[in-house]
Order: sequence, then structure tokens, then C-alpha cells
Amino acid sequence: MYKINCLNPIADVGLKNFSDKYQITADVQEADGILVRSASMHEMEIPAGLLAVARAGAGVNNIPLDKCAEKGVVVFNTPGANANGVKELVLAGMLLAARDVIGGIDWVKASAGNADIAKAAEKEKKNFAGTEIMGKKLGVIGLGAIGVKVANAAVSLGMDVYGYDPYLSVNAAWNLSRSVKHVLNVDDIYAACDYITIHVPLLDSTKGMINAVSIAKMKEGVVLLNFARDLLANETDVLEGLQSGKIARYVSDFPNPTTAGQKGCIVIPHLGASTEESEDNCAVMAVEEIMDYLENGNIRNSVNYPACDMGVCAKAGRVAIFHKNIPNLITQFTAAFGVKGINISDMTNKSRGEVAYTMIDVESAPTAEIIQALEKIEGVFRVRVVK
Repeated sequence: MYKINCLNPIADVGLKNFSDKYQITADVQEADGILVRSASMHEMEIPAGLLAVARAGAGVNNIPLDKCAEKGVVVFNTPGANANGVKELVLAGMLLAARDVIGGIDWVKASAGNADIAKAAEKEKKNFAGTEIMGKKLGVIGLGAIGVKVANAAVSLGMDVYGYDPYLSVNAAWNLSRSVKHVLNVDDIYAACDYITIHVPLLDSTKGMINAVSIAKMKEGVVLLNFARDLLANETDVLEGLQSGKIARYVSDFPNPTTAGQKGCIVIPHLGASTEESEDNCAVMAVEEIMDYLENGNIRNSVNYPACDMGVCAKAGRVAIFHKNIPNLITQFTAAFGVKGINISDMTNKSRGEVAYTMIDVESAPTAEIIQALEKIEGVFRVRVVK
């Protein structure tokens, strides 16, 4: 019986997919797997028996990835499950920035007691006039699941779309409209585009990528949209750009004291993935990932360990080994089985940066003695008997 703890409410459409091999527990210390959305795990003591964490969403800044990796705890996310919800809000953000719909609505609310409001509106509406997005240039920085959907939708709306992603995947390339102009230098987007939307992960290399230097390269009156992470932009520099007129609007899905209520900022309370459909999709994907891992050892969409899939084990046993990505470990692993006369029928080894993951199928059940021998090998974090 596998025990699952939910640190946040998880959609029932996902939870109901757990088989009778699983039990939801309120005690995180006895959990084999954790399902989480926004709850922070950084101050949490990682349970000794924990095997996996599945984030029902894309961002994992609330999870201590390195700490989990060193303990052999696989962390999953659900890329693409909320992509459509975010895409639709990005499009709404562009329209809100292009036309002062919010200002117009506020005027109507303030004029609710005016018996001649319809007549007054005809005089006032010129103050809220804007522009159309058709024919404008949109730059999409980051062509992952969300970026591709935004780019394709913008093409359908008649925009001239430029896309930048030095790590464009084959799958993303297949899904990207042929009308999107793929540029090789992000400066080309800064120089050409009327609207710029960011869809990259928050890394040391991307933190603060929108700053005074990049803003200086942009067109006068550019509209910036940030539905990825607020720290991708140096928002103090963005406010200076708004004040000077270099930036016409800054649309962000991340409220904070820097931008909330500031002139030129349209700040949304982190609603990108807050749709029933997105939450359902994320829950279903997170449950599928954690079940496949717990039952078969397969890793899909992990953010701290490499992808690895050996299907369902049809042999007597399967062992998963979490270890450092250093030479000569595979030889020691196979020797541990060989010295006990256990034949290896299949094996795979995958690495990701400084960590690696090895799965071994054997024709006889692995003994406690073999597992202890594997655990003693220098560089091994954890050994798990999957079957």
C-alpha cells in the first residue's frame, strides 16, 4: 500500500485515478509520495521514507530540489497541463494593455448614479480609446508548452509573431505555426516588437533578464507581458521605463509591492493557471506521474532527475539506484549482482548534471544483502527495490 499526502487541495478528478494500492494520508511523515501545488516545502523536514513529490503545476520554486535529489526523492511537475489557461490570460493581458478597458469599466462604476450615463459615455469614451493588436509585432521569448500556444494564437489573431528559444525542442518545433519567425538573437525581438511576452523558467541565467540594458534596446512604447515569474524582470527598471514612456504598459500575473497600484502596471493576482480545466489537468498528470514512478520506477517530467522509462517490469525484480554522475559506478553495480549469481536481464542509466539514475531488471529477486552492498558504494544516494 502506497501512502500519499496532499499538502494542498488536489482536484478529485486526479485523486480518483489512484487505484486501491493507494491511500491518502494526513500524516506527511508516513507518506511515500506528496502532491503539492503552492505550499512551501523549504522549511519542511523531508520524511525518511519519502520517494516522490509531484507538483500539480509547472513552477517548482516552492520545493528544495537539490535537497530532494541528494535524498533520492524524485520531484515531478506537470508541464503543459495548464498551458491553455495561461495562454488565454496572456491574450487577455495584451487586449487590456492595447485598449483601456479597465479605465472604462472604472468610469462606468464611478458614474453609476448618473441618469444620463449613456450620453456621458459617448463624450468620455475617447479617453479610453486604444489600438488593435492585429498587425502588431509580438515577440515570444521561450517556446515551451505555453509560448508555442501563445505564438500560434497570436498568429490566428493577425499578429506578426517572432519567437526566440535557443533550446527549442523537436516537439515544440512540430507544434509551432510556420508563420512564426524564429529568431536566433533575443535582441532582434527587443528591437522589432510592439509586444513582448516572456515564457522561460526562472534560472540564474534568466533572473532579471528584463532590465535597463534590455529595455534600452526595445521600441518606444513597448508593452511587456510577464506571466512566467516576476523575478525574470528587474521591476524597478521596468517602472523607470514606464515613467520615461519607453514602456507603455507592464502586464504581470505576480502582485508585489513594487508594481501593485503603479501607473502603467496591469497586475493580475496570479490567475494564469487558475481555471477548473488547468487544475484538473495538472492533478491528473501529477497522479499519473507519481503512480508510474512508485509502481515501475519510471521517471517522466522530473525537474531534479533524468527521464527514464523501462516500462512495466516483467522480470523477478527491479532495482532503482540514485547516485552521483561519476565514472565506474555502473561496473560496481553489475558486480554486486554478479558476485551473488543474479543475472541482469535489462538495465538503463541516465544522467542529469551531477546526478544519475540507474534501473536494473534482474531474473531473481534482489536480496537484502545485495541492496546493502549497493548502498555502501561511494557516490550512491539511495537504493530502492521497485519490485
